Amino acid sequence: MLTIFATPKPFAGHVGVIQRNALGSWVRLHPECQVILFGDEPGSADVAAALGIQHEPDVQRNELGTPLLNHIFARAQEIAAHDLLGYVNCDIVLLRCFCEAVLRVARRSPEFLMVGRRCDVPVTQPLDFQEPDWEGRLRGLAMRSGKKQLPHAVDYFVFSRGLYRDVPPLAIGRGYWDHWLVWKARATKVPVVDASAALLAVHQNHDYSHYPGGAKGVTSGVEAKRNRALAGGQWHLYTIEHATHQFVAGGIERKPGRWHMPFTFFLRTYSSQFWYWILKATFKSRHALGLHRGSVSQVEDWR
Repeated sequence: MLTIFATPKPFAGHVGVIQRNALGSWVRLHPECQVILFGDEPGSADVAAALGIQHEPDVQRNELGTPLLNHIFARAQEIAAHDLLGYVNCDIVLLRCFCEAVLRVARRSPEFLMVGRRCDVPVTQPLDFQEPDWEGRLRGLAMRSGKKQLPHAVDYFVFSRGLYRDVPPLAIGRGYWDHWLVWKARATKVPVVDASAALLAVHQNHDYSHYPGGAKGVTSGVEAKRNRALAGGQWHLYTIEHATHQFVAGGIERKPGRWHMPFTFFLRTYSSQFWYWILKATFKSRHALGLHRGSVSQVEDWR
């Protein structure tokens, strides 16, 4: 089946609530689903024990105390009980159809990466997993109040064991590490599947008070700049738009036009990089005009 691993923040306040919600949903995905929690943040050991989750408290960190991607991915692939692994941000609630989608992709290709767009939802209270229709209630909230995030926000990565070797010491949660993971899969020439049309991945809204500089600091701070350099620069930062395959009504298919039209391939592969430099160059003027916040569309239909 599937091994999910994650690195949480301290289990305190609203962040503690949404992380317990996320982990509670993961352990209910499938009886054979394994969940591994990395790190010794306050509350991690107690939550892991309460949910029957494997706890790996010892992780390598940088000089600022941020967990490093290379150690966690290497250790997860070493100790996972299953050959299908998923790194998921610890604020993402997954529904039971997630495992079905993973198995559909795995049946198509023995090596792959599956990613998808998230839906930002204002969840403020603990989910009642004893409620028979808790998934239906959450879907309803997502349809009413959720917003589908842009393709640059990548919050889950399901992959075959062994895909990620020679990972740089990227700081998790500090910008660009997620985009490198997508690029690495493309560079390895395995299928990258966009599951956005098939899955509802609920991102529970939260603030960024845990990080100096807030949300802006996550992507522009010293650790983010170091991540971009370790990744190999902007050309090694891909988004969900760079997926080679996608879920459609009839199953999984290649994204049209990618392989047979050179201009389309070039445009789709490097459009995010062009936009990065355009947005970077115009940040001050857009900020002065109040246009610096990206817009997101209302949530679409999911099965």
